[in-house]
Amino acid sequence: MTVREKVVRAAVRLFAEKGFEATTVREIVEAAGVTKGGLYHYFESKDDLLFEIYAAMLRMQTRRMVTIAESDLPLPERLHAIVADVVVTSIADLDAATVFFQSFPLLEKSKQVQVRAERRTYHERVRDLVAEGQRSGLFRADVPADLVINYHFGAIHRLGMWYHADGELSGEQVGTHFADLMLRSLRPEPV
Repeated sequence: MTVREKVVRAAVRLFAEKGFEATTVREIVEAAGVTKGGLYHYFESKDDLLFEIYAAMLRMQTRRMVTIAESDLPLPERLHAIVADVVVTSIADLDAATVFFQSFPLLEKSKQVQVRAERRTYHERVRDLVAEGQRSGLFRADVPADLVINYHFGAIHRLGMWYHADGELSGEQVGTHFADLMLRSLRPEPV
């Protein structure tokens, strides 16, 4: 594991346990087993470290989403796979997802703007799939695609508030349920 990876892992664990504000740089370097110089070689500040925690997850999820979105699967299957995947990958690194969503308001404003723009790009790509299905008649068109996306992703962003690995459902099961719920909500009304 690289110094950078050690620092990120230690920060995620400590931010999840103690909170972003209560965690010191000294605690991060001690937990990572590196020097302050090692941390500052990769990150200018704790804020940069927090930003990287989220950016890394978003990059990975975006790559996976684009691969699925551009696949040859039928549209409903692509949308189902994307929703299930974002749930599964969020749960797989739930500490990082939770830390970020709890600490987002603490980021400096320019980083908040950047994160919102990147997250919006992800959401818009998924929204475009919903809108495509609505135009083609595969999905009901009486609910705006933006509302569908905001509703479902709002729930996904709250996973850290209630999901527990030792609970009744695995991450994969939760992902399937979330995706099923979205697809059912988009099913056209019988004529």
